[in-house]
Amino acid sequence: MLPSVRLPRWVENFGTRHGGCELSVRDGALTGLGADGSTFEARLPFDRAYDALPDAADFVEACWPPSQWGVLLVRKGGFAVARLERSYIVESKVGQRHVQGRTKAGGQSQQRFARRRDNQARQAYEAATGHAVRILGSFEDRLRSTQGAPDIALVTGGDHEAVAAVLDDSRLRMLAQQVVEPFLPVPDPRRSVLESAIADAGSVRMSVVNT
Repeated sequence: MLPSVRLPRWVENFGTRHGGCELSVRDGALTGLGADGSTFEARLPFDRAYDALPDAADFVEACWPPSQWGVLLVRKGGFAVARLERSYIVESKVGQRHVQGRTKAGGQSQQRFARRRDNQARQAYEAATGHAVRILGSFEDRLRSTQGAPDIALVTGGDHEAVAAVLDDSRLRMLAQQVVEPFLPVPDPRRSVLESAIADAGSVRMSVVNT
């Protein structure tokens, strides 16, 4: 991940390190080829395809966030939900839930422990779902009432199973179709984790091959 404002300088440094850099646009990404054969690929945030000039400054201009978008981070130990307009957080909620770790006990004790742990996880997901519906529900309403494809995106992260459990709620199923890559592998959500996830969501996805 690379903040979009740093891309022009990054491309300049790439050219310095590799004896020059030839830019091109390929498969929806800005690509660079160094004189020594090294390459890089830069992809727009929010799963967008880039189809403009092969120029770093123009690429940065295309990195604007959607007019409305959300972040949903869920793990067994907590959740974070945020609704944004462009770069501004309109509403957010971060919550923690206690879910017991694994046990080495066997037999019936292990079964009781597993049931208790499953119940705690279910309650954690239910809490995350309730806040997701409250904060992101307006997106669902807009998706149901708007013809065409409104500029709405949802960034997800945490644990795949946990996120899927939340988005399986009937009140969020249309919003689930607006999920964009990449999935963010965050730790148990805290306020700082949510803020980092928002920054990562708007960053350029970079891949580099050095020769």
